[in-house]
Amino acid sequence: MSREPLTTIDSIVDAHLCTGCGVCAFLRPDALRMADVPEAGRRPLPIVGITGGAVAGPAVDVCPGRRLEHRAGELDGAPFGGEWGPVLGLYECWSTDPDVRHRGSSGGVVVTLAAHSVTSGVTVGALQVQASSEDPLTNEVVLNKTYSDIVGAAGSRYSPASPGQRLDLVEAADGRCVVVGKPCDIAGIRAAAEVRPSLERNLGLTIAIFCAGTPSTEGVKETIRGMAVDPEEVTSLNFRGEGWPGRFRVRTRSGQEASLSYDESWGGTLHKHRQWRCMICPDHTGEFADLSVGDPWYRKPTNGDLGRSLVVVRTERGRQALEAAISDGALAGGPLPLQRLRDSQPNLENSRGAVWARVRTLWVAGIAVPRYRRMPAARLWWKLSIRQKASSIGGTLRRIGVRRLREPEFTREELSR
Repeated sequence: MSREPLTTIDSIVDAHLCTGCGVCAFLRPDALRMADVPEAGRRPLPIVGITGGAVAGPAVDVCPGRRLEHRAGELDGAPFGGEWGPVLGLYECWSTDPDVRHRGSSGGVVVTLAAHSVTSGVTVGALQVQASSEDPLTNEVVLNKTYSDIVGAAGSRYSPASPGQRLDLVEAADGRCVVVGKPCDIAGIRAAAEVRPSLERNLGLTIAIFCAGTPSTEGVKETIRGMAVDPEEVTSLNFRGEGWPGRFRVRTRSGQEASLSYDESWGGTLHKHRQWRCMICPDHTGEFADLSVGDPWYRKPTNGDLGRSLVVVRTERGRQALEAAISDGALAGGPLPLQRLRDSQPNLENSRGAVWARVRTLWVAGIAVPRYRRMPAARLWWKLSIRQKASSIGGTLRRIGVRRLREPEFTREELSR
């Protein structure tokens, strides 16, 4: 798409900038529905016969695909010059429930934090993404209210999901709720709460999961086909878990089982199917959440590793929730030197530097781009090697053609029939 104003949801989607978070569909359920678009992801489509025109207003204003922005002063005094967002502390933790730790992707920390918040009475439910009960290759969003249901959603889901679409469950709850999502999901949800007082009242602890991008459902199917398994026959799919980092595992109706290592699944196929917006995103670590959780890659996994997680404390509410979970024995672990954050995710730091150049290259080429404010990245680009700098520019110019960025992401009329 040419560099036209991003003033409607249609224009954001056409410009390949939608993250699929679903917040716009929550704010405008009368006009939009979320659907899984092949090789794209979850996208807001107009409701046929109801939508009278392109959706604008608050649904556009809160869109994380269009804009990410920290408040003035929010990064004052932040470590690393604010390049990793607000950071009040860094911990390494794991669940003390052996079953949860085994099932979780990296120690079961995310579901344990959510479950503890609910069982301790601080919140009344947890909005989570879990495998769809109808199709294990896709996801559903639920508000879980019991320990067993919350921990039952343990495990990463490297496929499209729209937690923001079901914020109605949070808004209608009888108290505050935990919300778990990708960085873009949490950014959109926090922005939506600022324009919906009824949502703000019930939005409790927010937990973001470190993210390197969302693959399409077609990418998941391609990964399964590469294992000589028919995706239509799959009855169970786990992207990780049962140890750290865990394996990509499927089971079929006939009882056939197959698996791939994390490197084979993510590194081999899934990452190639990431949506374009992920390629120009500066926030892979959940800067807008209360707590952010990711893998501690500063050390290498070993055989039989049960898993641990890095936990980035970003707000005082997040600090209180984490310390309460540790104090009550739900989590074990303790503080780490802040440098371990950089040591664990050096690829994300390099990526943020490259994104700075990608966005500017696209802008010069006349392509619509997101607006990022108070998200320092320029100096990270200068730290890249000459080859990496050249790739961030040349690779972006090449992708304009490969990704057909001057054309709409898909033909909406055909999909909305």
